Amino acid sequence: MSETKSKHITWHHGLVTRDEREAKNKNSGVILWYTGLSGCGKSTIANEVEKRLFDMGYHVYVLDGDNIRFGLNKNLGFSPADRTENIRRIGEVAKLFVDAGIIVSTAFISPYRNDRDEVRKNVGEGDMVEIFVQCDIDVCEQRDPKGLYKKARAGEIPEFTGISAPYEEPLNAEIVIDSAKHSVDECAEIIINYLKTNDYLQ
Repeated sequence: MSETKSKHITWHHGLVTRDEREAKNKNSGVILWYTGLSGCGKSTIANEVEKRLFDMGYHVYVLDGDNIRFGLNKNLGFSPADRTENIRRIGEVAKLFVDAGIIVSTAFISPYRNDRDEVRKNVGEGDMVEIFVQCDIDVCEQRDPKGLYKKARAGEIPEFTGISAPYEEPLNAEIVIDSAKHSVDECAEIIINYLKTNDYLQ
């Protein structure tokens, strides 16, 4: 946990509560934290779930890993320290979305188990649903939608997760999906059914 450098600050509470927002939105605020190797299907599945929930009338948003690095985290690289800070910032942003009563999806490799656990500690009980999009690296490498594995194998991308940098699989993810065995539609159904069963949707 990084130190708060600003002094003499006070947390301000608004006049609208999270419960009131959730009642109006007809869904609970929650983080759907997708994690997995590059090419496993995180963003594809997250966007499919978002579209389906949006069409059902719920309040949703996807925080995509690449998109965040264009703005909020553009000063971060891919060193272990930068990866940790990347996830810390995203966890803080996602927490604000939860307070706004929004179902927010985060599609990041987030390779370090401790970083994901720190996000979970920073939010309320039940406010984070970890979704491990499982997929053999051979399949991810065959897909290689961005050509990243090819560049990593050629030594053009240092510290690439799964090749020259580690990925720590979740130990207790709420949802585990094998994207090599399930279609995008099936993956989306599994996630939405979990949200229904666990009362995140009204």
